Parts: sequence; structure tokens; C-alpha cells
Amino acid sequence: MNPITTLFRLLPFSLLVLFISSTSFADNLSFSQAWSVLQKNNDGLAAAYANQEKSVHMVEAAKDLYWPEIGITADYTKLDDEISLEPSNLFDSMPRGDVLQKFLNGLGIIGGIPRNQIDDAFTSEVTKDYVVISSLNAVWPVYTGGRIGAVQDIAINQLAEAKYLSRIKKQALFEQLTKVYFGVVLAQQVLDAQTEAEKGLYKHFDNSKKLQKEGQIAKVERLKAEASYDRVRVEKNKAKSQLETAQVALNHLLKEKRDINPNSVLFINNTLPSMSEITTETLKNHPGLGVLDSKRKQAEGFVDVKKGEYLPEVFLFGSYNLYEQDTLAADLNPDWMVGVGVKIPITTRTGRSGKLKAAKSTIIELEHLTTQAIQDLKLLVEKTWREASTALEEYNGLKSSLALARENIRMRDIAFAQGLSTSLEVVDAKLFLVSVKIQRQAAAYQYIVSLARLLALSDQMASFSNYQQQAV
Repeated sequence: MNPITTLFRLLPFSLLVLFISSTSFADNLSFSQAWSVLQKNNDGLAAAYANQEKSVHMVEAAKDLYWPEIGITADYTKLDDEISLEPSNLFDSMPRGDVLQKFLNGLGIIGGIPRNQIDDAFTSEVTKDYVVISSLNAVWPVYTGGRIGAVQDIAINQLAEAKYLSRIKKQALFEQLTKVYFGVVLAQQVLDAQTEAEKGLYKHFDNSKKLQKEGQIAKVERLKAEASYDRVRVEKNKAKSQLETAQVALNHLLKEKRDINPNSVLFINNTLPSMSEITTETLKNHPGLGVLDSKRKQAEGFVDVKKGEYLPEVFLFGSYNLYEQDTLAADLNPDWMVGVGVKIPITTRTGRSGKLKAAKSTIIELEHLTTQAIQDLKLLVEKTWREASTALEEYNGLKSSLALARENIRMRDIAFAQGLSTSLEVVDAKLFLVSVKIQRQAAAYQYIVSLARLLALSDQMASFSNYQQQAV
């Protein structure tokens, strides 16, 4: 057979296998895969990153404050009349213009000529009744009392705050995913336990019908078995509904239209990290403390800005005429000019004194908030660590109860078949096994949720997979 023909015949099958594989991967996710999907799809985290990017641009913008401001201006001004200069106006504007005019009359230069004729003959047009001018202007700050540097520091600390806020959002999502993802796993475990109980009680109900028919047990024992079977069916349906609800929550969190089937399991570890270690790492790395620190530095920068408003400003300036009219006024104006200026603030309407005091009060406020946050974090770490420790002890402590429940069922089934045990005792034994299984799985779930919070608080979320791999 032609190799090319063989290839094209196998191609549809290969595409089908690829499609099935990709679908399976999309539907069945480990916790680490779900975490990657969440970080990619979550709008809240994307918004936090956009805010961080905005702060980066603001830092770049603050760097431009040291550069000169250069611009082109063009003005068109309409006047009520053109401006002209008459000899009579010139003489009238002089302090001793009358003496000069008499002197000229004495010389016979303008003597005997009427004044209006002189004005008509020697009047100069200064400018037309409209003025058009265009110029290139520049202002370069040389000294601003430290305000530019303070504004740049504020922008840098705003960027730091945005980064810390992104980390806070990421930690919150990690905790949320842990609860929702393993909530689905727990709901599935509960459903499995209830399904197993349903099968066991159905078998017991079926045996009780046979034993009643043979006359070995009374009708009431069969009715008890039937009632217990019906109750466990109801509980199983409730567990199924709870699983579907948890599944919807996970799909919504990951923004997936298809059901996501977690393939990670509930787990526990032999030991927890020490409380002192977690506390130290939390106080060292928690982004909430970083937010408060960056806000305090911003307030300090604002104090420097307000202090700078009391200091003089020094700046260079210059101007170059790009276009001017052909008039006497334009000819008298210089084509360019440069200079240095000093601005000394004396009084302002900006309320700089009050704003300076408010900024100093903000620093004190943030220092107290930081102290309180440290105390709250210590308490939260201790509380969460103890919850994880309690869940771990509960899970391990129920191991013997699980073995007892299984053995008790075996003995009760034998005794019931021999007429030595009641239906109620058999049912209680089976339901006790279900309750122990569910209680154990709930303890594992609580352990995982508490562990995830401890790792999030101490910014060690990357080590969560290590705890999964070291599970017992």
C-alpha cells in the first residue's frame, strides 16, 4: 500500500485520539492544574495585574518631571482698533514735550504747519487691529524644594503597593480554590460513602425479606430494615445534590463550561510546620504588611511635597518667535530670550499647613495599623495552626473507630442471620461506619484548608504540592 495513502487513512483516527486526550485533560484536573487555570482566567487577578501595570506607567511618567517643558504657542488676538503713534501723542507723552515742540518751532522746522497735518504726515502704525504670533517656549525646573523627588518616591511606592495587592488577591484565590476544589472531592467522598451504605442497607433489607418469609424474623424487623434503606437513599440523593452544587461552584470559579473532575485526593501529613516558623515567615512576607509599609512611605513622600511648598523654586525659561507680523510692534519685540526665574511662595490658598499636618497624622495612623496587623496575623496563624493540628489529630484518632465499625458490621450481619441481633443493631452498625468515614474525610478536608491558609499567610503556596506528595 502507498505510504501516503496509509497516512491519510490513519489521520482521522489520530485526530480523534488527540481530541479525546485533550478533552480528558480539560475535564480531569489536578489541583496544580486547576490553580494554573484559575490564575489564567480569573478577572479579579487580571484586574490586579492591570493596576500593577498602570503603576509601572505612573513611575515612568514621574521620571519625566525633571525634563524641560517645551511647547509651541500660537495666538490670534482681535483688537477694537489698530494701534498707531502720532507725533502729537509722542510729544504729549514726554515730560517736557512742550519745550521740545517750542524749540523745533523756533528753528522753523515745523513752525506754521498745523498739528493735524503733522500727525497725518508722520503717524506710525504700531500694529494692526489684529495680532498673530507664534513662539517656541521652554521652562526647565532646576530646584523645586525636593518636590519632584518626593513625587517620584510616591509613584515607586504606589507600584510596590499594587504588587502587594496582586499578591493578596492571589493568596485569597489560592485559599478559595482549595476550599472549592477539595470541597468537590469531599462531596464525592460523602456520596461514595452514602452509596456504599445504600448498597449495604439494601442487601440487609433484601436479607430481612427472605428471613421474614422463612419465619426467622418478625415483620417489624423487615419494616425497620426497609425504613432504614429508604432513609439512606434520601441521604444519598442529598449528597448527590451537594456534589452537583460544589461542582457548579468549581466550574464557575475556573470559568469552565464543562464539568471539572478533580483527580487530586484528600490527604494528611504526619506533621505540620512549626507554629513559630510559620509566624516568622508570615511577618516577614505577608503582603498586607507590605501594603501598609508602602502607604506609610507614600505619606512620608507627601510630607516632603508639602514641605517643599514652603521653599523657593528655581527654573530656566526661554522663548523663540516662530512667526510674527510685519509691524513696528513686532520689530521692536526680540526674536528670542532666555533667563532664570525664582518663585518664592509667601501665602497660598492650597491649605499646605493643614495638609502637612494631615500627612503626618496619616503616618502615625499607619504605624498603629501596622502594629495591630502584626498582632492580628499572629493570632490568625495560631488559630489556623491549631485548627490544622486538631483536624490532623481527629483524622488519626478515627482510624481505630473505622476498624471497629467494619468489624462491628461483620459481626452484626452474622448475628442477624442467626437471629441473634436485631435489624436496628445492623442498621446502626452500618450507619456508624458511614459517619466515621465522612467524619474522617471532613477532618482531612479541614486539615487541607487550614494548611493552605497557613501557606498563603506565609507566602509559601508553591510548597503545597510538596505536602501533597508527602501525604500519608
